Amino acid sequence: MGAADPLSRTFSALADPTRRDIVARLADGDATLSELAEGYPVSVQAVAKHLKVLEDAGLVTRGRDAQRRPAHLEAEVFDLMTKWIERYRRQAEERYRRLDAVLAGMPDNPVSVTSDPTEPSPTAPESGGAR
Repeated sequence: MGAADPLSRTFSALADPTRRDIVARLADGDATLSELAEGYPVSVQAVAKHLKVLEDAGLVTRGRDAQRRPAHLEAEVFDLMTKWIERYRRQAEERYRRLDAVLAGMPDNPVSVTSDPTEPSPTAPESGGAR
């Protein structure tokens, strides 16, 4: 899979905590670059670069509303990620179910307790040295 893969671009864009925070803020509603930049201790240009990465990944689009250019979260992109994650979650659950079935089918093997504390336990390894 190359860098042009949409899923890779999406996960790569979300690898940065600032970009994840921008996505979380846009989940509440559209916002302009200056509105987004107010919440970060970095320059507006730095926030613009983060926004550009999110746009390139298809997570965010920029509209035009008179003089404003609000950023809008494209929630459909999350469907692709959800399907990918769900596929592997189902596979992992199936492996755990098979493991549970194997463990449930194993005979119980209780450890017996001897009354003489000087006798070695049946599960303890034999030592080659003197006592």
